[in-house]
Amino acid sequence: MARLVFIRHAHSTANDAGILSGQLPGVSLSKKGVKQAQDLVERIGASSFDSARVSPLQRCEETIAPWLNSKYSKGLKSYQIDDALIEMNYGSWSGRKLSSLAREKMWKEIQDRPSTVQFPDGERMRAMQKRALTSVASALAEKKNGTHLFVSHGDVLKALIASLLKMKLDDFQSLVLDPASVTVIDFDGNKSRLLAFNDSHSPLAPMTAMEKTTKALLGGGSRKSMSKKS
Repeated sequence: MARLVFIRHAHSTANDAGILSGQLPGVSLSKKGVKQAQDLVERIGASSFDSARVSPLQRCEETIAPWLNSKYSKGLKSYQIDDALIEMNYGSWSGRKLSSLAREKMWKEIQDRPSTVQFPDGERMRAMQKRALTSVASALAEKKNGTHLFVSHGDVLKALIASLLKMKLDDFQSLVLDPASVTVIDFDGNKSRLLAFNDSHSPLAPMTAMEKTTKALLGGGSRKSMSKKS
């Protein structure tokens, strides 16, 4: 049973401007996002990770950098920039205002049938989901029962989480991930258990320390935190 921790990048300058930035370079964190990234240092705290995989885009690296440079990151065994986690390629929609894009004919299809969507000169939603899942597969190949961290983008993480929870891609818009939010899933290679979703306040270390179990649950289930024997 692996524990998968997903963090959406903190608030960006594109978020601030209402722009769909996609894979365009040079999009940094906003002032609000810088504070969120600093807050993540204590929220992630002394969590231990067998691996961390991060989108190559600036806003994702800036989100996790304060924690990586903190005293808490000693429990991280490996770190890599992972192209499979890069933002959706929105093609010619990249750099445009969301308020303008909402008037496009394809907008309704994106909301209702995203599995059928291919952005003009860009990527298919289903292709994005497929390549993002290779990041999870690589982490599990590295350590099947490990604890792995992924830092990426809203649509990418929503597509990943939808797949792990066996939701149809057409339903992934029902998921909402706020900037700098944390989602935690236990995954045995087939079935998943959702431990936390879109969490913007709770400390992460207790969640990563909880025991992993494949035991069948009844009545909601209960978890015990792992503690060292004295």
